[in-house]
Amino acid sequence: MAGKESARGSANARADRRALVAEMQARQRSRARRRTVTWWGSITAVVVAIALALTVVVTRERGTQPDLSEVSSVTVGQGHVDTPVTYAQSPPAGGEHSPIWLNCGAYDAPVANENAVHSLEHGAVWVTYRPDLPAAQVAALREQLPSTYAVLSPFPGLKAPVVASAWGKQLVLTGADDPRLGAFVKAYRQGPQTPEPGAACTGGTGNPSPTAS
Repeated sequence: MAGKESARGSANARADRRALVAEMQARQRSRARRRTVTWWGSITAVVVAIALALTVVVTRERGTQPDLSEVSSVTVGQGHVDTPVTYAQSPPAGGEHSPIWLNCGAYDAPVANENAVHSLEHGAVWVTYRPDLPAAQVAALREQLPSTYAVLSPFPGLKAPVVASAWGKQLVLTGADDPRLGAFVKAYRQGPQTPEPGAACTGGTGNPSPTAS
């Protein structure tokens, strides 16, 4: 009788141990599941935060891009002539021109339209300004222009403080601090509208000083 009770006690003890082990294992699995859920939740939160941050940055960058919607597209002819040309635009943004191009750089005095237009044909951007533009703004324009394929010169009777021209393209600017100037240069200097991209911008006529950048 005592042996049977001892056996039952041992069986009960083993059952209790198994139940205790099963309970501990269940708790461990529950904790593991909670850790997994928490880990994935943290990862998801980080990914979402990064995505939102990138969206904000891209949106801000797009929002700060200068607007070139006011660039005028000009239909112009092409060809060399040895006589003065009457242009439809002032300053001209293309058309017939002198066989000799204008050397790229900065000029303190007005330049001949016919030579400047030839430089536009080669992919230069021609930035003109009113002769009474403050010297500080003229210096700022010089600093912003590339060292090649850019011409800077005063232009009497200019319709705005500053006008940027490329072959077939023109933009009226409010001054040297107009952010659209850099965007115009980037878009149209040696741009796809250029008839002879990469042709010489030195070895022609004129003795300019260099632009800065």
